[in-house]
Amino acid sequence: MLAVKNLSKKYGSHTVLNVPDLIVPDGTFWIEGGNGSGKTTFLKIIAGICPFDGSVSVNNINLKAFPVAYRAQVSYAEAEPQFPPMLTGNELVKFFQQIRNAESTDVQKQVEYFGIGGFLDQAVGGYSSGMMKKLSLLLAFIGQQKLILLDEPLITLDVNFIPLLISAIREQQANGISFLITSHQAFEQNMLAFDGRLSVRDQTIQHPA
Repeated sequence: MLAVKNLSKKYGSHTVLNVPDLIVPDGTFWIEGGNGSGKTTFLKIIAGICPFDGSVSVNNINLKAFPVAYRAQVSYAEAEPQFPPMLTGNELVKFFQQIRNAESTDVQKQVEYFGIGGFLDQAVGGYSSGMMKKLSLLLAFIGQQKLILLDEPLITLDVNFIPLLISAIREQQANGISFLITSHQAFEQNMLAFDGRLSVRDQTIQHPA
C-alpha cells in the first residue's frame, strides 16, 4: 500500500503537486493526466529520487525515515531513461543485481526473456532510444520489489517487444507485485488488467476510481 500525506512539490514559486492525503491499495493503477500535469514528478517522488515536502510510505515504511529500506521496495523505469554513457549495459545490470541482492540465475533468465543480451556488452552511449528503454525496463524488474513504477513504458518500443513486457508485468502481478503506470498510449483491450486509475490534474491527485 502507498500512503501519501501533505505532499507538496514546487519549482521556485510554481506548485507542481499538492496532495493532502492519498492512499493507493496494492494492485495495478493507471495514472492519467495531460502533459505537464505532474505525473512524472509524482513517480520520481515515489521512487525516492526527487525532493519534496510531506510524507510518503510504502507498506508502512516511510521514505524519509527509512530511505534504504524504502528504496529496497520500489523500482522505477523512466519514460526517457539516461545512464552514464561510458558504462556498459552489463555493468548496469550487475550494479542493480548487487544493490537489490538478486540471484545471478534470475537476472540471466530475465535478460534471456527480454532478448537483449546481444547488446549489453556495449557502452550505453551508443544505444538507440529503443535499446535504452529495454535496458531500463529490465533494470526495473531486477530484484524483489513490492512496487514497480513505469513511466510511459510503451514509447520507443518495437511492437515485438511489447507482448514480452506485458507478460512480464502479468507475472509480477501474479506474484503480488503492485504497479503504477503512466501511458498516453492506450493498452489494447484485455492486454493488461488495472485495478483502478489515478487522475492527476489541477496540481493534485484524485483517489483511484
